[in-house]
Amino acid sequence: MITIEALTEADAPRCAALERVLFPGDDPWSEAAFRSELAAGHNRYFAARSGDLLVGYGGVAMLGNRIAPESEIHTIGVDPEYQGKGIGARLLGVLLDVAEMHGGPVFLEVRTDNEPAITLYRKAGFTIVGTRPRYYQPSGADAYTMRRTARFAASGEVAGS
Repeated sequence: MITIEALTEADAPRCAALERVLFPGDDPWSEAAFRSELAAGHNRYFAARSGDLLVGYGGVAMLGNRIAPESEIHTIGVDPEYQGKGIGARLLGVLLDVAEMHGGPVFLEVRTDNEPAITLYRKAGFTIVGTRPRYYQPSGADAYTMRRTARFAASGEVAGS
C-alpha cells in the first residue's frame, strides 16, 4: 500500500539518491537543495511511501499574489522499481489539489523526450505552451513548458462558468 504524506527534512538524503538515479545526465538536486525547497514557505512537498520506504516525491510552489496567483510544479520523481503503478499520478493529483486551493494556472517544465511524463500531464489537463532550448544541464536537453488553466475561480466557482 502506498501512502502520500508531507515530505520531511529526514527524507532529503533518499530524495537526493533517487534524483541521481532518475536524472543522471542532468544536474540532480542535492540533499541541500531539497532542504532549501522544504524551508521555503511558499512550497509544499509530498512523499509517497511503501511502508517506511520513500518511493516517490513531488513539490509545488505557490507563486504570484491574491490578484494573480499561479503555481509551478517543481518536481515529481518515482523510484524506477515503483514506476507504472500510478504513484506519479497520485503525487500529481495532490500537488494539483494544493495548486487549486491557491488559485490560478499551474505551470511545469518537462523534458521533450519524457513521453510518460508528458502523457501524464496531458491527462491532467496540461497543454504545451512553449519550448525551452537546452533547459536541462549539463545534458542540454530541451524542455516543454506546460500550462494547466485554473479549475476554480477565487469564489470557488468553476472557472469559465
